[in-house]
Amino acid sequence: MRIHIATDHAGLEFSTQLQHHLAAAGHEVVDHGPIEYDPLDDYPAFCIRAAQAVVRDQAAGIEALGVVFGGSGNGEQIAANKVVGVRAALAWSIATAELAREHNDANVIAIGARQHTFEEAATFIDRFIATPFSGEERHARRIAQLAAYEEDGTLEADPRAVTAQPDVLAANDSSFDPEAG
Repeated sequence: MRIHIATDHAGLEFSTQLQHHLAAAGHEVVDHGPIEYDPLDDYPAFCIRAAQAVVRDQAAGIEALGVVFGGSGNGEQIAANKVVGVRAALAWSIATAELAREHNDANVIAIGARQHTFEEAATFIDRFIATPFSGEERHARRIAQLAAYEEDGTLEADPRAVTAQPDVLAANDSSFDPEAG
């Protein structure tokens, strides 16, 4: 499988270890940066490029996933999710990594490189890669709703929205008699 990765300065050492780990597992790794340590670099462009590559590969029928990481993984997840077609999930445990794929068909995983040991994070990533989407109707339906919103802003009807009823206590309603109760 092709794995697109990206980080910022906070995850550069982690990136090097991860590339070796994934290549040893037989994956083709594509690094989207950075290429050198710069404490002032910014993650958005790196993570967005990795996310774009995942979407392009998947559209071309290439089996691909993405891994983005930084200090917390939060910003990296947000950046990846700006790309149409990406479902990036922040994973902090084996269960969240697995459920991201199984229930949400996430195609990018975000990890906080400063939040976990390399061994923990590698375990989350390995589980993410190994877990298939369940394909269950309820999960597919929800993913389709996300895609529809992403495409044209379509949302399911709000069940709390009802047809407006006339206000029986309106001040201009001459039929209201306060004495009648």
